[in-house]
Amino acid sequence: MRKTFNALDISKRVISERVCEGDICIDATAGRGNDTAFLCELAGKSGRVIAFDIQEDAINSTRQLLSEKGLSDRAELVLGSHTDMDKYAKEETVSCITFNFGWLPGGDHTVHTQKETSLEAVKKALRLIKKGGLISMILYYGRDTGFEEKDALLEFVKTIDSEEYTVITAEFSNRPNCPPIPIFILRE
Repeated sequence: MRKTFNALDISKRVISERVCEGDICIDATAGRGNDTAFLCELAGKSGRVIAFDIQEDAINSTRQLLSEKGLSDRAELVLGSHTDMDKYAKEETVSCITFNFGWLPGGDHTVHTQKETSLEAVKKALRLIKKGGLISMILYYGRDTGFEEKDALLEFVKTIDSEEYTVITAEFSNRPNCPPIPIFILRE
């Protein structure tokens, strides 16, 4: 039986076409560490990945996954907000920045990303991403959380300078229950 095509599949395919050995990448929302590990594999031994999360549980999960995969030496884990990413990388040096907005998988759904800090982080990401680079965002929302953040981010990406960036929003049209929304911002 064929596996269901999902937002993460789309994101990984796009990212894998953009990230190369030696690149600098940022996982702005480390979560359980899957994107961090994926970026570490793509960036290789000479690359660098900086992963942020405000939840200690997320950082610990990410640390454990990286250790199990032998990737610990390729990542710097930051227990802190993705709004601080500009303190860890210079403008126009980052190849890929990933965001998974919403809540920690398997975690407390009352703890989730917030509209204000998410918008601030995306604005900083736009300055950090180099030409030819990519920002991958997946908007998770539903139940009682994430609708304001989703609406704000969808409105914001429409205002991004089309001379410098291409923004692609991909929605699942026939999936029930608030399906995730992948968004890709490519710097020209």
